[in-house]
Amino acid sequence: MFSPRDMPSPSSIFSAYASMTASIMLLRSMANELIPHPIRGYLFNTFRYLIRPRSPTLTLIIEESTGIARNQVYDAAEAYLSTRVSPENERLKISKSPKEKKLTIRLEKGEKVVDCFNGAFFKWRFICAESEKNNPNDQTNSNISVRSEKRSFELSFPKKHKEMVLDCYLPFILEKAKEMKDEERVLKMHTLNTSYCFSGVKWDSINLEHPSTFETLAMEPDLKNAVIEDLDRFVKRREFYKRVGRAWKRGYLLYGPPGTGKSSLIAAMANYLKFDIFDLQLGNIVRDSDLRKLLLATANRSILVIEDIDCSVDLPERRHGDGRKQTDVQADRESDGWMQLTLSGLLNFIDGLWSSCGDERIIIFTTNHKERLDPALLRPGRMDMHIHMSYCSYQGFKLLASNYLETPSEHPLFGEIEGLIEDIQITPAQVAEELMKNEDAEATLEAFVKLLKRKKMEGDVCENYGPEKPQPSKRRKVGCKQKPGVGISKSNIGVTQRRTRRMRRERSF
Repeated sequence: MFSPRDMPSPSSIFSAYASMTASIMLLRSMANELIPHPIRGYLFNTFRYLIRPRSPTLTLIIEESTGIARNQVYDAAEAYLSTRVSPENERLKISKSPKEKKLTIRLEKGEKVVDCFNGAFFKWRFICAESEKNNPNDQTNSNISVRSEKRSFELSFPKKHKEMVLDCYLPFILEKAKEMKDEERVLKMHTLNTSYCFSGVKWDSINLEHPSTFETLAMEPDLKNAVIEDLDRFVKRREFYKRVGRAWKRGYLLYGPPGTGKSSLIAAMANYLKFDIFDLQLGNIVRDSDLRKLLLATANRSILVIEDIDCSVDLPERRHGDGRKQTDVQADRESDGWMQLTLSGLLNFIDGLWSSCGDERIIIFTTNHKERLDPALLRPGRMDMHIHMSYCSYQGFKLLASNYLETPSEHPLFGEIEGLIEDIQITPAQVAEELMKNEDAEATLEAFVKLLKRKKMEGDVCENYGPEKPQPSKRRKVGCKQKPGVGISKSNIGVTQRRTRRMRRERSF
């Protein structure tokens, strides 16, 4: 034990404290002079890291998108967590579309879910942050801002389960979400939404409820079978496309007069393949970069549709009136701070390097005037199959009559209709409209025969020209009826309906 005599005096303690303080100040001054500032900062942070208490929890951030591509883990987690809600959740989003069998449940902002996997517990939290950003598509007023949402999930768990989460838990969620999607698959129609998002454009979707199928489509049987066989061959050739070094995609050009069933064919293809449809309006695209972002946001096993490609957007020509090339004019516009959608950007979007960012995709162009399209859009490798949608044929009429009037395959008026319709310009849409005017089959067919006779008397007939031949005279009406032709690469299969039917009748006699 210490006695009071051994205790240092207050003056000794103060003297020792002053000496120690002076030494520390001297060492600090020397350190500031001799050790560079970055090294001092590194040493200080290392010291703080060593003395800071360690957290046993690891948190993973799963954002909705990774740069310009959508995050597949986020979509899978959103679907999976909808089945893990508990009575402890206070706010949930509920929705249901007419074709969905069950309610769709999603977490509201800030809600938490606890999941158990292989005896370990994982905490999920939904984060939704709102922000305002200037509209990148507005070239006139840069002060206009749009509200954007940045969504993400936070996954927290003990650090010792890190390997299990990365190797087992997250792959399990991805597989589970895929099974749920396949089981409750509802086709979607996606369209552009430019009102809010960080990148200026994004896809919004509704359920695709178009009832068109190949069974109800008024097309020539040979042409219909050719399209179906081509689709079946495409979806089965994953390894083939990989082996030959091509992107797994297919291009179709649908051309012909209005009302000949181009949109119905697209819907029938989507229903047949169970592919979603992405309806791309080029008029809403400002820059080539927007096309690339939209392509990356397009899901696999989908159909990308650009309708009326000849008039949906005014693409710059390759040469202008002053003789300058497209690239020269574009460079001048870029120097002025003005960007726009270009033909080269659209071509790269179809079959350039960016087109390989995805699998099992179908690209469809439609037009009423194929001759107006730039030849670069039609070359082999871009539009693999050219499908000519022509006026209604006799076989198409019989199918429509069976669908609308439930008539038998043979009817006394069918012979007269066959003799009239082969030379008349009438679209499947016009035929369907006539067949819907009366529920009485006899009265409807008699009225339809009168319509065909009236159109023939008015001179609304079709000359004998194939789908690829130009119009020889002004007397020939635009869009004259031909047999629907299919073009694969450079070859186009197209013979007129009139010549084909006459040859068949001659053989029968």
